[in-house]
Amino acid sequence: MSSRKSNSATARLKQDYMRLKKDPVPYITAEPLPTNILEWHYVVTGPETTPYEGGYYHGKLVFPKEFPFKPPSIYMITPNGRFKTNTRLCLSISDFHPDTWNPAWSVSTILTGLLSFMNEKSPTMGSIDTTDYDKRTLAFNSLEFNLRDKQFCELFPDIVVQIQAELDKRAALNRSMENQSQSQQVQESSNLQSILTNIVVLIGFAAFAFTVKFVMKTSYSDAE
Repeated sequence: MSSRKSNSATARLKQDYMRLKKDPVPYITAEPLPTNILEWHYVVTGPETTPYEGGYYHGKLVFPKEFPFKPPSIYMITPNGRFKTNTRLCLSISDFHPDTWNPAWSVSTILTGLLSFMNEKSPTMGSIDTTDYDKRTLAFNSLEFNLRDKQFCELFPDIVVQIQAELDKRAALNRSMENQSQSQQVQESSNLQSILTNIVVLIGFAAFAFTVKFVMKTSYSDAE
């Protein structure tokens, strides 16, 4: 009986995978483990105009052998400012709420629901409360965090290339800004030196004029 349930879940997840490849969920990429189709990993690319923009958020779905009749466990792995990491999330589409689960829901439905809830602010078990500034900081830090995750790199090589390109772009921008700052400092130093030189010249000219005036006045007095 257990074997039949497992085979049923495997067949259904293979169908969902093919549908997902044909009709991807916006901002989300998902892949099952090559050795275990019951464990899927996903990456949420932070949507534009949200606090997550610029970030990549890695998580996983763990499906029961009874899927699609029972819902999966949902986890977030990358620090994100919305969900606790490596913690089962309490969502209406997760195993926390089997009573609200609909067997007709697919992997795409689950991922769409996850993204929708990620962009909300309503609290739930497994969520945390941080400011938008914290989330933007985490979005920036998520790139290097994911590159240190071996499983992430193995499952999502195309995203790794995107992240590396973004890091290179940011590094180049930082170097450009540093060079610009150094150039500005040199220019300011040069301007200051020029001003000081002009002041010294003016003081020297004034001293020379005073000396000449004094000598002429002294000579005139001696002549009398």
